[in-house]
Amino acid sequence: MLKKILIFPFLVLVRIYQLLVSPLTPASCRMEPSCSQYMIEALKVHGLFYGGYLGLKRIGSCNPWGKTGYDPVPAKKCNHN
Repeated sequence: MLKKILIFPFLVLVRIYQLLVSPLTPASCRMEPSCSQYMIEALKVHGLFYGGYLGLKRIGSCNPWGKTGYDPVPAKKCNHN
C-alpha cells in the first residue's frame, strides 16, 4: 500500500505529460513501449527508487544513436515487497 502511495504523484506527472505534452511533439521514441509508458510500468513493478532509476536510464538512452525495438521493463527478481 505504501508503494502505491509513494508512486502515485509520479504516475500522475507522467500521465499529464502523456496527455498534454506528448501529443504536441512529433513521435520520436525508437523503442517499444514508449519511454513514458516504460516509466509507468517500471514504477508499478519496481517501486519509486529502482523503477524511477530504470525509467530515467531508459529516457537517457533514448537518442538517435541508442537502441531500437522492443525493450520491456525487467521482471522483479524476488517476490519481496
